[in-house]
Amino acid sequence: MRVVAVGGGTGLSTLLKGLKKEVGDTVKELTAIVTVADSGGSTGKLRKIYNIPAPGDIRNCIVALSESEDTMQNLFQYRFKGDGLGGHAFGNLFLTALTDITGSFLEAVKLTSQILRTKGDIIPSTIEDVHLVARFSDGEVVQGEEEITEYGKKRVAHVEEIWIEPKDAKAPIEAIAAIEKADLILFGPGSLYTSIIPNLLIEDVRSAVNRSSALKVFIVNAMTQPGETDEFTAHDHLNTFMKFAGLERVDAVIVNTKMPSGDVLKRYLEQGQEPVTPDIAKIARSGVRVFAEDLIGDNESFVRHDPDRLTDLIVRVVRNEIFSEL
Repeated sequence: MRVVAVGGGTGLSTLLKGLKKEVGDTVKELTAIVTVADSGGSTGKLRKIYNIPAPGDIRNCIVALSESEDTMQNLFQYRFKGDGLGGHAFGNLFLTALTDITGSFLEAVKLTSQILRTKGDIIPSTIEDVHLVARFSDGEVVQGEEEITEYGKKRVAHVEEIWIEPKDAKAPIEAIAAIEKADLILFGPGSLYTSIIPNLLIEDVRSAVNRSSALKVFIVNAMTQPGETDEFTAHDHLNTFMKFAGLERVDAVIVNTKMPSGDVLKRYLEQGQEPVTPDIAKIARSGVRVFAEDLIGDNESFVRHDPDRLTDLIVRVVRNEIFSEL
């Protein structure tokens, strides 16, 4: 089975940690198509200086799929302290330096993947220096991934339109080829407006996904995100994704049903986040298959999908939806 995972941020890297264990078994080929529209932190600073695609999410995915020793993985995630380099992740600087040396961000990603011995391919959804732009319901137009989320946190308006600039940004041919060969395409989990949808705003990617006969599965976030999905149910996540990504079809949706423990839940509620309501029946009535299980981990510090639980369910979904038809 050839698998393509589309997204960015912590959500995609979490998914990849589980999927890489299936490479060579259930998964024949694994490809991550990753957003490069991030504008905050170390990534944002490097973008302004070097006019390159955002390296941060790419770095996280490379580390997630890495089979190298822990020291190398820790090195790429290391963040410098103090003035000057303070806040920069070593992996971001490494990717930036390789891009400057080779003259190609895509080549830098390939070389870094080889160095960290990844069990799959990581491909940016575009190698152009793109920026995310959103128009809110109050008429305000906001540019930048971080800035869009921050404006959304003011709770004065919601996103009515979202696009990338330049609008004609192209996807690498490797990304389109992976989509065309895929048996399974996964979307999420991750920040809906700023990690998942940006990949589909690139026309080449969206068209290739819509042409694909692969099984298309959307993974709903476990918690709402302030500034993006406040008060969203699982059905709201799916509807918003379909609307803004411009997709014609999603075959199945994966939904978490496990509630965080009391102390963890209290802390999240204080931060303006709440568990996503699993309104499974509403999704099912729209004609989309729903697979709902307890999927978050038992960590007492944060709420996140457990990579192994999520991967186990994905494998069962595939067996149910694809292999049963063979």
